[in-house]
Amino acid sequence: MLRSGTPTLVSNVKSESKNARIERNAMAMHSFVRLVRPLLIAAVLIAPNAASAGAEDDFISAREAFRAGDARKLDLYARRLNNYILEPYVAYYQLRLRLEEASPAEVRRFISAYADTPLAARLLADWLRLLGRTGQWELFDAEYPRYTGEDLDITCYGLQSRIRAGQSEALTEARPLWFVSRELPESCTALMNVLAQEQKLTVDDVWLRVRVALEAGQVAMANRAAQYLGAGQGPDYRALTLITSNPGGYLDKQQFDLRTRAGRETAMYAVYRLARSAPQQAAAHWARLEPRFSAEERAYVWGQIAYWGAWRHDSEALTWFGKARDLSDTQLAWKARAALRARDWREVLAAIDAMTEKEREQSAWRYWKARALTATGRSDEALALLKPLAREYNFYGQLALEDLGERIATPPVAFKPGPGDLRAMGENPSIRRAFELYRLNLRVEGVREWIFAIRKFDDRQLLTASELARRNELYDRAINTADKTESLHDFSLRYMAPFRDVLKVRAAQMNLDEAWVYGLIRQESRFIVDARSRAGASGLMQLMPATAKWVAKKMGWRNIADVTEIDTNVSLGTYYLKHVLDTLDGHPVLASAAYNAGPGRARAWRPDSPMEGAIYAETIPFNETRDYVKKVMSNASYYAHAFSQQLQSLKHRLGVVAPRYRAREASLGDTP
Repeated sequence: MLRSGTPTLVSNVKSESKNARIERNAMAMHSFVRLVRPLLIAAVLIAPNAASAGAEDDFISAREAFRAGDARKLDLYARRLNNYILEPYVAYYQLRLRLEEASPAEVRRFISAYADTPLAARLLADWLRLLGRTGQWELFDAEYPRYTGEDLDITCYGLQSRIRAGQSEALTEARPLWFVSRELPESCTALMNVLAQEQKLTVDDVWLRVRVALEAGQVAMANRAAQYLGAGQGPDYRALTLITSNPGGYLDKQQFDLRTRAGRETAMYAVYRLARSAPQQAAAHWARLEPRFSAEERAYVWGQIAYWGAWRHDSEALTWFGKARDLSDTQLAWKARAALRARDWREVLAAIDAMTEKEREQSAWRYWKARALTATGRSDEALALLKPLAREYNFYGQLALEDLGERIATPPVAFKPGPGDLRAMGENPSIRRAFELYRLNLRVEGVREWIFAIRKFDDRQLLTASELARRNELYDRAINTADKTESLHDFSLRYMAPFRDVLKVRAAQMNLDEAWVYGLIRQESRFIVDARSRAGASGLMQLMPATAKWVAKKMGWRNIADVTEIDTNVSLGTYYLKHVLDTLDGHPVLASAAYNAGPGRARAWRPDSPMEGAIYAETIPFNETRDYVKKVMSNASYYAHAFSQQLQSLKHRLGVVAPRYRAREASLGDTP
């Protein structure tokens, strides 16, 4: 549906100059043209659907009937949608509503007929869940070998069936599921009951799951696990609930019985629950309590305290890690980060070397190990890590490249699809369905169809699909698809710069680095104009409603009719970005962190002494924000090269983060 070209920004018109009104009206008209243009481009590249008039409305109505469980209404609309490009979805809706009554032959016919769609795998998964839930094991066993997904529910049904058939090795394969840090579906619970009956779960195994649940603050999950211990053997549920909300109060009262394991585990939970918010207090409590615990228990709790201490950038974290043992990869990662903030390269190296091989192979730890090796005089070993890493197009690849004395540039374009390539790609049925789903604003289904379409593409096909998406202004699909190439690359697709007529002007008005603004928007929204997050952020720059309102007031705007309108969103977003940049010493790393997690957190994460920006970014506590900042800064380097054709330095962009200035920061409390 096209949106009106009426200006969406409502401000004090009387106070506007003639030039301002002309500029505002021109921008509104430009936005209207931009909204129409994707459909015009699509009409050229994607052949129009040969369906009857109103097919799109009928399809939406059919989908709503399916979601409401109204088979009669669904059948009515289905009769109107013969030969419509999305007819496979209607067929899926119909069969899915009556799956419990459908014959195996019907289900198999659908899966065979629509094997070139993601719907075949989707229906197979639905069917397998039904067969497992109703105990139709013969049919389940016949169909399960065709399943290639990773749904835990179906996996557990598969293991149940094998155990039922007497395959004892299935019990061994089921056992690791007991230790996953999430609630298990009913199919897995039944499987765990079999493990317990067959005495494949020890008392220590049960307590380990209780710990896993409590570490995640999942008291109900811990209580369910404790049922396998027998009546009266597990921790008191009411005590655990109290500790979750007030661990310090529980520890102060010291009303726990350390003679039983349940009592000890409860007290230990109170300590590491307190460590989440106050690691120093937790350490003080544990220092008094630990003589009454075993060596294993003492080391375990110190590991938890150290983890949360590192997460909170406590200077004692490394000392606490020294009292722990048998650390997980997650804990070792934070030990490495604590060592980075302390500039203790030997501890960085020790933490990384203690990780599992899979974790050590992550780009982050290969890079920081190389840095640690260099700092400890092992330059040859460092080079062996840096050289292959420098060939990766990511944050750590860029840093490695600079460590080798080179600078950052976008690689040359290796392949450009021709008209024939684009025409052939536009005739791909799955690509056509994806475009139609996007056109109907069914983005989730469109993404799923697109991912299915490109799953086996080679680099040339990926770049062709990416270019087709770009021409139809599906920028998120274009970027994500171009990102998947292995040998042939086109960074004009990976790092495209749409809406530059607006963005370049607004960035200049705010005196912001245009490449950095683009790097941030690429990470925020992938240039989806009407993007909306679960948290309520919207538009290209993903503005929260409160932030948009606060900025509009600062800018003197009376009202905002549509915050997703391009110029409105960019005007508000760049103003806010400039504000947080100015209040954080003009440092883009701090401002990027502030844009994602809030200025207060970005300031709180500042060090006590000068720190290189790469280490600040690496030690951001929130996983999302840490990944976000690194990608924004990496993106900015590639955009800067594309805009200027000048070699770039990510290290220069990251710079040095100055220590926190409490007096100055105390005056910055009006930022949302």
